[in-house]
Amino acid sequence: MLSAALLACLTAGCSSDTRSTADTGRQHQERAVSTHGPPVRDLTLMEEVEIDRAEQDLVTQCMRREGFRYWPLPVLSVPARKVGAYVVDDVAWARQYGYGRTFDTAAQKANRDHPNITYVRALPKKERVRYSRALDGTFTDTITIELPSGGSVRTPRGGCYAQVREQLYGDHATWFRAKKTVTSLTPLYVPRILQDERLTSTVAAWSRCMKAAGRPFQSPDAIRRERESLIRGMTESQALQSESALAVTEAECAQQTSLGKTARALEAEYRDKVARDYTEEFTAYRQMRLSALARARNL
Repeated sequence: MLSAALLACLTAGCSSDTRSTADTGRQHQERAVSTHGPPVRDLTLMEEVEIDRAEQDLVTQCMRREGFRYWPLPVLSVPARKVGAYVVDDVAWARQYGYGRTFDTAAQKANRDHPNITYVRALPKKERVRYSRALDGTFTDTITIELPSGGSVRTPRGGCYAQVREQLYGDHATWFRAKKTVTSLTPLYVPRILQDERLTSTVAAWSRCMKAAGRPFQSPDAIRRERESLIRGMTESQALQSESALAVTEAECAQQTSLGKTARALEAEYRDKVARDYTEEFTAYRQMRLSALARARNL
């Protein structure tokens, strides 16, 4: 069963190195989406971190202008952004983080104890409503787009997040349309990846490697399905140690069989084919992210 994990990975833009998943074959993609002016590109994970930090700083300033206190939300680090990859193939990362349990724990703690949470809970009801509108706007005035894979999504035009994205990306509505179009295309090509013999044969080779190492799993997805049951009853430190050991074996076999490289290369190949029908959106998405990066660095 490959589909669930691979779809989740591709949808999230998973990566097992410091590049975006689409960096494999990037030059080919750049030629495909930009025929005039300088080529556009995908951001690195570190560049994504820079933009997210700038966004939180700007939201903080905006909320203060609205009369509220606001503390920047935690921004995922580069290592944390590698959690959820289809297959772990970075041995050093696996040895230190396993499958990212420490990041999960930190996120749960932030959701429970972050100053924004306790601050809003302490506000009177009317002020909580005003806070929500100031931060996120309302769904009485929205930007709505139809997705290529079916269905639609919408987002408020107002609120600090909308204002900040207007400031960073140049035009909030254009950014929302480009982002949602580009990031919703995976259902159009994931089934083709799953049927590609280059993936299935590499997964089979990876599985043989895992079995030889005493870890008989048919696919990375099988590990994800059994992950919680494998550490049931363990303390937090024991669970991390157990998962790290398994993740290291997974990564070693992935390197030996090139499973991670194969999955990323196939995503780049198939996404490129789909991108030809959405050249305008792909170009806008990449250009606006690079513009946001420049603006973030100038703050």
